[in-house]
Amino acid sequence: MRDLISKAEVLLEALPYIQRFRSQTFVVKYGGSFMDSPDPDVRDGVARDVVFLEAVGINPVVVHGGGKAITRAMDAAGLKADFLQGMRVTDEAAVNVVERVLSNEINPQIVKTINALGGKARGFSGTEIFTCRRLFLPGPSGEDLDIGFVGEVAAVNTEPLRECIRRSITPVISPTALGEDGKVYNCNADLAAAQAAIALKAKRLVFMSDVPGLLRDPKDPQSVISHLQIGEVDGLKQAGVIDKGMIPKVDSAVAALKAGVDKVSFVDGRVDHSTLLEIFTDAGVGTEVVL
Repeated sequence: MRDLISKAEVLLEALPYIQRFRSQTFVVKYGGSFMDSPDPDVRDGVARDVVFLEAVGINPVVVHGGGKAITRAMDAAGLKADFLQGMRVTDEAAVNVVERVLSNEINPQIVKTINALGGKARGFSGTEIFTCRRLFLPGPSGEDLDIGFVGEVAAVNTEPLRECIRRSITPVISPTALGEDGKVYNCNADLAAAQAAIALKAKRLVFMSDVPGLLRDPKDPQSVISHLQIGEVDGLKQAGVIDKGMIPKVDSAVAALKAGVDKVSFVDGRVDHSTLLEIFTDAGVGTEVVL
């Protein structure tokens, strides 16, 4: 009986959040090594959370990554994976691999999993949703560094996404885009998710990866910063706390918050139901970033 009562208490704790967020749009960035896990329970866990969000009247929109799968496919094709300032250097051969892996392999698998668990999802290549400008990185002497077919999302075609939302279907989007030259570009999935959240006027943006959150000490998984205001970001960058792959995530969070997203969360996709724990409990998990 005690177990049953505990389950009821969990539901009651979630109730005000369900009431508050009903009919709101949540963008979930789905990435990290858990996407490659051989354990189907780990792979399916995120999809179950998406189905739960659908069931309680929240409108999830998924933007997924797939960096490790891209690197494996490039290795198989004899292409070397190079990174500069955390961004993948992407020539024409590499961008063809990127689009194939992200839009034709990973994306349909996520859609299939959500549908198999009782949800409703529709996949989109990012080229249907995002347009971009070519991204140049700052060089050591102030020059622009060209890293190939890498784009910065400049516009979001929201109508197909809103049509899905109207029909209670979850859009699942790969992070590629069409450039001004009509060619396919690889985009950072964190930045793409933030731009989708801004364009859709989303209530929340959740970044799922394979770390517990923003860590004060990258070597200590217990050093999660549970609450972060954007005014603290520059100091944490200077201290090296926000570094490497966390930089685009945090910069994306700041941009989304300044554009009207209520809260951005960094959660660990390896933890069972981390998205639900973050959204529907008082304590939450991971790192929440606010204005």
